[in-house]
Amino acid sequence: MWKSIKVSQLSVAYDGKQVVSDVSFTIRTGQLVGILGPNGAGKSTLMKAMLGLVPREHGEIRLGTEPLKSIQKKIAYVPQRSSIDWDFPIVVQDTVLLGTFPKLSLFRRPTKQDRKWALQCLEQVGMKEFRNNQIGELSGGQQQRVFLARALAQEADVFFLDEPFVGIDVTSEQIIIRILKQLRDEGKTVFVVHHDLSKVTHYFDHLILINKELISAGTVTEVFRPEQLQRAYQAPVMAFSEGGVG
Repeated sequence: MWKSIKVSQLSVAYDGKQVVSDVSFTIRTGQLVGILGPNGAGKSTLMKAMLGLVPREHGEIRLGTEPLKSIQKKIAYVPQRSSIDWDFPIVVQDTVLLGTFPKLSLFRRPTKQDRKWALQCLEQVGMKEFRNNQIGELSGGQQQRVFLARALAQEADVFFLDEPFVGIDVTSEQIIIRILKQLRDEGKTVFVVHHDLSKVTHYFDHLILINKELISAGTVTEVFRPEQLQRAYQAPVMAFSEGGVG
């Protein structure tokens, strides 16, 4: 089993403008990792570059000794809700069933066992009773739970979630963070782009704090400090204690 995920000198630019600059860190696997930074800091871009979804200027991502892209079937990604077409005509169970596709051989259709597994994943997130609903009929929190169920269906080792708690209800947030902690306890590695600083110490083991460049990476105790937050958010330290920065 892999012991670490290493990102080395990762840089991304759009139209000649640097978005992520020379970011390097190593995270031990089996951790729940928050990616923090102000709006426009490059958090989502960093995640997408790690996944190979946006081109990199340079940089390398390795899981142990393997390039991350060589084990794509063991990686699950939950994008921002705002990037998904919720009008697409698909029911909840079929959405989750898509998570089994990376395991299928060419031209093989999902089996009865795959459908049973999709229902089990829906049950984990408390959405089994909605299995026949159109995905667009659900609330934001319900939609997010369905997409987490799709990720669970992949039986991945590494999970990436981009702003999973934005615009969802408290119940959904509690269910999602409980499942992410369970995945961590099973030895999975979970990366979460996150914005609510008031919950950081309750949610995460490790943090990556960026503002285009890396500010700090390490345990919550090492990273979540007023001087480093002030450097990243360029706001008075008092704002953090008062919950003024999200």
